[in-house]
Amino acid sequence: MAQDRAALQHLARERLAEARLLLANGHPSGAYYLAGYVLECALKAAIARQFRADEIPDLKRVSKIYSHDLSQLMDIAGLKSVLEAEIAVRPDLKKRWAIAAEWSERARYELWTDDRASAILDAIGGEEGLFEWLLKRS
Repeated sequence: MAQDRAALQHLARERLAEARLLLANGHPSGAYYLAGYVLECALKAAIARQFRADEIPDLKRVSKIYSHDLSQLMDIAGLKSVLEAEIAVRPDLKKRWAIAAEWSERARYELWTDDRASAILDAIGGEEGLFEWLLKRS
């Protein structure tokens, strides 16, 4: 199913709210799992912005977008060097990205503690979090 940029941004906001609710109600594993999809949707929104209406995109590039690997998606979005430059002046962003980059879709097969779920939600959420950082670039 095709998703436009606005829909992906909306999904990211919804997943963030859902992850927070899960954590608040004693479900850290579900919260951790959904938290990664917040960033995945935000990164894919940034990627969607790059497509042009009257242009056929490169098939190899498009195929790579169908990934859950946050580091790979950051690179495809063209934001890897932007992130690295900002990390140089914002050490908190380095810590946030280190926490978030550990996430994978395989998280659904693991049990996560409140601390780990809180850590990823803290890394993603808030005005200084990765989600807002990505929204400004998508």
